[in-house]
Amino acid sequence: MTSPEIGAFIAPDATDPATTLGQIVAADESGLDLVAVQDHPYQRRFFDTWTLLAYAAGRTERVRLVTDVANLPLRPPVVLAKSAASLDVLSDGRVELGLGAGGFWDAIVSAGGPRRNPKEAVDALVEAIGILRDSWDGHAAINRHGQHYDIGGFHPGPHPAHRIGIWLGAYGPRMLRVTGRLADGWLPSLGDHLSQEDALLGQAVIDEAARAAGRSPEDVIRAVNVTPTGSDPRRLVDQLVQIVEDLHFATVLVGVPRDDPVGFVRRLGEEVAPALRAHFS
Repeated sequence: MTSPEIGAFIAPDATDPATTLGQIVAADESGLDLVAVQDHPYQRRFFDTWTLLAYAAGRTERVRLVTDVANLPLRPPVVLAKSAASLDVLSDGRVELGLGAGGFWDAIVSAGGPRRNPKEAVDALVEAIGILRDSWDGHAAINRHGQHYDIGGFHPGPHPAHRIGIWLGAYGPRMLRVTGRLADGWLPSLGDHLSQEDALLGQAVIDEAARAAGRSPEDVIRAVNVTPTGSDPRRLVDQLVQIVEDLHFATVLVGVPRDDPVGFVRRLGEEVAPALRAHFS
């Protein structure tokens, strides 16, 4: 089995800028593979995620940057495509796009976004994936006329530095099928919305949908947000090994506790990540 990737899942807390940025810098310096940042534009205590990631890209050298997950209803896909491609160029290809169909609809509507029912939310996501891909794949102009996005003659750019992955925060059966058919990765969160049993069922649905679309299931990265059961590095390694081996996730993004967050991220990179990689070497 290939050694898993490990990263930190960080809240863009604007009430303590130094600590928020300190976690990202610690992830880069300690050898973590990724930093994943929540995206809730309606949350008054949070930074804008793209602004934070852009600033962080200039303060880091190697760690990859992931939106976890970008709020599509409040981020038009042509603007989202330009934001992601621009940061990918500026960071030398270190951006992946975690993307969600939407949630917290009252908050989205309060910020001027649309209210979508589950079908509409997935339909809009499918349309957006096509727009994102067209924007990044070298098309001179984009013409896509859907129910939610009507794009006529838009000229995209810049071209990203690498093929940006689209990782979907998917839970329902249809979203899982869309993930297998169209996405580059699956990015759920273990916990209230996804039990271990549901994770295994989700893996199977994605595999089946990928095969039906003529893809290999291996084309879909399996990443997951994880809440640590404690701060002891050995116990955390055991928890992550179980998630990788039993639930078949190859990328684990560990939520950062409020107690000593920068120190936790450093221990995650300096102690937990090497032990996890050694287990699978």
